[in-house]
Amino acid sequence: MNELASLVQQTADRLAGQHVGAVVAGLAGGAVEIRGAGRTGPGGAAPGPHTLFEVGSVTKVFTSLVLARLVLADSGGAATGLDEPLADVLADVRPGGVAVPTRGGQPITLRHLATHTSGLPRLPRGLLATALFNPNKPDPYAHCSTEYVLAGLARTRLRARPGRGFRYSNLGAGLLGLALAHRAGTGYEELVAREICEPLGLVDTHVRSGREQSGRLAHGHTSGGRPVPYWDFADVPGMGGLRSTASDLAILLRAQLAADREPDAPLAPAITLTRAARHRVNPFAWMHLGWLGHRLHTQQGGHLQIWHNGGTGGFRSFVAFDPEKQVGVAVLVNTRRSADPAGTALLRTLQNEYATAS
Repeated sequence: MNELASLVQQTADRLAGQHVGAVVAGLAGGAVEIRGAGRTGPGGAAPGPHTLFEVGSVTKVFTSLVLARLVLADSGGAATGLDEPLADVLADVRPGGVAVPTRGGQPITLRHLATHTSGLPRLPRGLLATALFNPNKPDPYAHCSTEYVLAGLARTRLRARPGRGFRYSNLGAGLLGLALAHRAGTGYEELVAREICEPLGLVDTHVRSGREQSGRLAHGHTSGGRPVPYWDFADVPGMGGLRSTASDLAILLRAQLAADREPDAPLAPAITLTRAARHRVNPFAWMHLGWLGHRLHTQQGGHLQIWHNGGTGGFRSFVAFDPEKQVGVAVLVNTRRSADPAGTALLRTLQNEYATAS
């Protein structure tokens, strides 16, 4: 076992001691290693590169990459712009139109949704009470139909003027996925397949698993190890409804790392656009389209880290990379307990020891 493989396996083994199962991917020096440990569920085998997990909010990086693809597309149809108002995209979703809140005369744009600067609350209207008083409720988004979400949107007050400040919003990302699918005239899952999965060769990233894929789907668990149901994001899967594998996420990471160096690589122009957009979150961090970014203090190496994490009722995910040092990691676990510390530690090790200088 080479040194990269050993590091990845050690990370998976440590995670398996805290979770039911884990799969870890590490990318460095042009190589990819994927290792699993633990088990997929009660009586299950060890998870591996092709084991499916709910990736939760890592879905948001797919949704924002779809946005970039549509902005750059020359389809001859209705053009999509980063600064296009959400109200314009949703205008004909239902008879009578859609009421989208504004503040200070500023409408919500697609850019605002992708950078969490729309001023929208974190959750669709009516879900906050559920989150507060029944946080363990299974499948909390299952009733989020288009009609339910848009009716709630019409009664929503923005917390800030769009574009002014960062406020993480699942609702905003869900609306972005809904709007893009409507503009494209297809479903969200089909749109992700067309714009991302097919060009990159991702074979297991989807919303609804088929029979063969269901056989490879890990079971989710609470932090205490109790099995829990899968989540259904109904008509707003763009906020967190995708399932994927470490193998597919490694391919996505390779595309992210190649974009700056190989302008003709698959999706490179769209990936470059996602990173060109940048909204300051605080003095140390910023928001791209879909991705969060920060640079470590010089005493910690001064490395760039671009990342996103995710979680559902029984799963946690972490995906991160450094395009300057050409390293990346993906961590998938089937327990409701953060995988961020382990993923971050592995990324920093790769940045310090296996980096390819830019």
